[in-house]
Amino acid sequence: MSTILTYPIIPYVKHTTPLWASNASIYQVNVRQFSEAGTFRAVANELPRIKKLGVSIIWLMPIHEIGKLNRKGSLGSPYAVKDYYSINPEFGSAIELKALIKRAHEHELKVILDWVPNHSAPDNVLVSQHPHWYVRDYKGDFRPSPWWDWDDIIEFDYSQPDLRAYMIEAMSYWVKEFDIDGFRCDVAGYVPNDFWRQAREELDEIKPIFMLAEWEDRDLHEYAFDMSYAWSWNEALHAIVSKIAPLDTLRKYYSWNERSWPREAMRMTFVSNHDENAWEGTPDEKFGDAQQACIVLSCLGQGMPLIHNGQEAGETKRLAFFEKDAIEWQEHAIGDLYTQLLSLRKRYTALWNAEHGALMHQVPNSQQQSIFSFVRQDNESKWFMVFNFSDEHKQVRFYEDLFTDEYIDVFDTSNRLHDLFSDYELDLEPWEYRIFMREY
Repeated sequence: MSTILTYPIIPYVKHTTPLWASNASIYQVNVRQFSEAGTFRAVANELPRIKKLGVSIIWLMPIHEIGKLNRKGSLGSPYAVKDYYSINPEFGSAIELKALIKRAHEHELKVILDWVPNHSAPDNVLVSQHPHWYVRDYKGDFRPSPWWDWDDIIEFDYSQPDLRAYMIEAMSYWVKEFDIDGFRCDVAGYVPNDFWRQAREELDEIKPIFMLAEWEDRDLHEYAFDMSYAWSWNEALHAIVSKIAPLDTLRKYYSWNERSWPREAMRMTFVSNHDENAWEGTPDEKFGDAQQACIVLSCLGQGMPLIHNGQEAGETKRLAFFEKDAIEWQEHAIGDLYTQLLSLRKRYTALWNAEHGALMHQVPNSQQQSIFSFVRQDNESKWFMVFNFSDEHKQVRFYEDLFTDEYIDVFDTSNRLHDLFSDYELDLEPWEYRIFMREY
């Protein structure tokens, strides 16, 4: 008699994401450039406007004192940290930061701090106190991360147990003393995964936190991170819009995301962030007339959308990274678009994040080289979304029965019904998108 073996399924993700992130969107704040004043107080004054956009999480770029040794520009990079327990005096005091966080919580907004664990400024207080916590080059000198031009920083050595203890204690300090709700972790993949596991376990003992990795690696989700960057999503769209890659590049991203990454893994989809804006270009520069289509896909497709501060005002310029260069605020159609999209995301569970939302299912069409079409649905609503990712007018038919139904067009204020049937044909202008929805 043969023995029947059983093989239990072991969940890949070993930590719990806070439920408040289920339908969240995220907003990045560069305190220096957010206002002419460049202060925590100025950010706090704008919280009602940010809340009105529909976001749930505010990510503050590094708020620590910036190193002076090898500083770039006159003000330096906020990612060259001089003291992990300090506050940059340009931005205000500890009291003002606490007031900003408290006011955000009163508006039902969560606040995560940008954390820079891989490296510090070369005049960080730790250099003289614990020089053995840093990596050395072949000459025996402190070094920046290899192959980059980051000569305003030097890199840590995470084989040192005391460094790990210090870094976790420093992160814990901001949770305990300032009641922050988590961290966006810079260059997270350059820091060992076992450290992140240690950090997450200890931080969750204080309060349930949210962790965002500036990296694209599913393994970071196993023990530590709730969300990671969808860099390849952004790169695929830019390559498609620039006519240097086929539309299948985007399909490959979604295939990879669905089959290789755990369902619990949130992916941050974006058309801009501080790196993109400073070094690659504004959304207008990168995506041109396709910008709105890319924004709509970032919000209604799978992934958590990011708004980089200033996008809602049209993001009219590349912000200087090492100098003062305030955002030019104005009313803009992009802000209205984000407000409408984020309202839909919050209202309809099919559009929620990770396992809380519905998968995207491809709808085959007669113009696969140009038209991206899919359905997301659950027992509350059904969404048929069509994007023309080309600069040409297209007539397109759709195949199979998944999409067939009676919908409204969410961008048509008349709310008239559209009966979409097998072999339905649609006319689309260059870069046009249509979002059809049925509510059950």
